[in-house]
Amino acid sequence: MAAQADSGLRERKNGTSSLINEEPKEKKFYSWDEIGIHNKKNDSWLVIEGKVYDVSSWALRHPGGPYVLNVYAGQDATEPFYALHPDVETTRKYLSALCIGEVRDNKEEGNQKLKPHFNEPLLVDFRQLREKVRKMGLYDVNWWFYMGMLGHIILLEALSYYLMLNFGTGWPIYLLCAVILTTAQAQAGWLQHDFGHLSVFKNSRWNHWLHTFTLCHLKGASRTWWNWRHFLHHAKPNVVYKDPDIRMSYVFVVGKELAKRWGLKKRGFMPYSLQHYYWHLIGPPLLIPTYFHVENILHAVKKHEWADLFWVTTFYVRHFLMYVPLLGFWGAFWFYMFFRVLESHWFVYVTQMNHIPMHIDFDHKVDWPTLQNMATCNIEHSMFNDWFTGHLNFQIEHHLFPTMPRHSYAQANKLVKELYAKHGIDMETKTLWKGMVDIVGSLKQSSEIWHEAYYGHTQ
Repeated sequence: MAAQADSGLRERKNGTSSLINEEPKEKKFYSWDEIGIHNKKNDSWLVIEGKVYDVSSWALRHPGGPYVLNVYAGQDATEPFYALHPDVETTRKYLSALCIGEVRDNKEEGNQKLKPHFNEPLLVDFRQLREKVRKMGLYDVNWWFYMGMLGHIILLEALSYYLMLNFGTGWPIYLLCAVILTTAQAQAGWLQHDFGHLSVFKNSRWNHWLHTFTLCHLKGASRTWWNWRHFLHHAKPNVVYKDPDIRMSYVFVVGKELAKRWGLKKRGFMPYSLQHYYWHLIGPPLLIPTYFHVENILHAVKKHEWADLFWVTTFYVRHFLMYVPLLGFWGAFWFYMFFRVLESHWFVYVTQMNHIPMHIDFDHKVDWPTLQNMATCNIEHSMFNDWFTGHLNFQIEHHLFPTMPRHSYAQANKLVKELYAKHGIDMETKTLWKGMVDIVGSLKQSSEIWHEAYYGHTQ
């Protein structure tokens, strides 16, 4: 459900090539019970703006991949549709060939079983807020901001090479250059995130090109792999078996419900009761240098993303051409691994402090603004926090409006606070330090729940 719809979409049945905005000849109506049955990978219906779409056959052609559609199979996907598509009007037109009918009036008896947890008043106000922030110009891009972000990343890369080239490879310069490259890589990570969400250029192709440059060439990772992981995360954050960012049960068990279920079923791959200790050894230090390295390359090879692999190769060629003459081959290799370990700490704490301590549960099909607030929290606003986190300290605003330029989050924050306050919903904001510390605290809590359930101390 991410990115721009496939402009080559044609009628997929009966071999016809009719126009994609052709409506079904006979309008049909379906209850939520009927829609909910079609919730499987090869039998997938979505509801968007009250219309029912059969995306079963088309899912593989979806530009954002089939997975992000499948997580909403049998459900209302209106809000993620708006959130993840910058050009809603065009995308809606391309979808129309897949429309098979409409949702039956919700007032009819037995037709609300799949939407029992929707906070309709909140949803109505959120939709009004969505239109309000657009009219306020919060989706308008400040080009100087993004030029500054890209410029300071390139300057940091150049500074590291210049220092080592001119002042030698002694330990003080070596460590300083590692810190500089760590900073450049972290900031490139936040910038590629902006391009990946199509939040910089109105033309999606420019976003895709710059996303390839920043993620593949500046960071050495696959763009399609990132899209697969990240849009799934946004569609169902902190939802067990749907959000890939919390699929870590081979190493850590997170959340109360999953910890209890695994304990009761006597499942476990690690001594989870100690996970808040070994987190410091195999969590932040190793995520990027080991797991992400392997996963993103395997994904690109499996999906035959040869263009991604070419651009990723240019990152490694550039690094070794620059640093092998200064450090030797193995010296350049271990220098690379060293600043990757440093970057991994930065990345893990910033990305996980907003989610791991929050509500993690199975899919209860709650409405969009409720889900995003349950699964995310904010970190206090300051110039340093904004820069250090790539404005992901405004995590709630980012999840509500993923295509909004990040320099607008501070303005949106005031309106979002008013929205939740109006409906009596807490919106959590922490200090940077507390956000980081709470990761370990939540892992400890989950470990205790798992241990008690596993050894029979819970009912």
